[in-house]
Amino acid sequence: MKIAYGRVSAKDQNPERQLVKFRELGIEERFIFVEKLSGKDFERPRYQAMRLMIREGDLVYMDALDRLGRDYDGIIAEWKYITREIGADIVCLDNETLFDSRKFKTMGDLGKLLEDQFLSMLAYLAEQERKKNRQRQAEGIDVARKAGVTFGRPKKEINAKFLHVYNQWKEGSITATVAMKMVGMGRTTFYRRVKEYEDNGT
Repeated sequence: MKIAYGRVSAKDQNPERQLVKFRELGIEERFIFVEKLSGKDFERPRYQAMRLMIREGDLVYMDALDRLGRDYDGIIAEWKYITREIGADIVCLDNETLFDSRKFKTMGDLGKLLEDQFLSMLAYLAEQERKKNRQRQAEGIDVARKAGVTFGRPKKEINAKFLHVYNQWKEGSITATVAMKMVGMGRTTFYRRVKEYEDNGT
């Protein structure tokens, strides 16, 4: 049976390019597993679902080795689990000549040795690329912060509306739950702003 696994690292990325390749291979939609998650580990719902489905003799297609993941040891362990323990095969479409486990199997012990060498090299490169991406991201965030860019949700300010609602709440005219809804704050944020306001002695 043909199975395919595709992955993009962010929700705003489109996996369509990978899907097109899988469909051209005639893989049924129900056997195509795609998700938008980081490859830092293998705790991915769609990947785990595919892993449970794989049986001996199945053929698993991926666009590239780094779609499997970006953890050096994890990539090697997963590849070997699928190809050697389960007895299925993996084909990486971006480099079929090199990464088609069926070819290594036909070469016997030599093939296993070559497979281990190539796999280690590419898995290492995939992990190094992930580390570089994280470093670039951290550097970019640092530069942006120095330029005054803020990250995360905008802070809910103590404004005139908040003070009006605060006074009603303190007077007992409304409950805390109603006050929170009126200012659009969650419980934690509301009480944090109350504390800030009261600590300032205003």
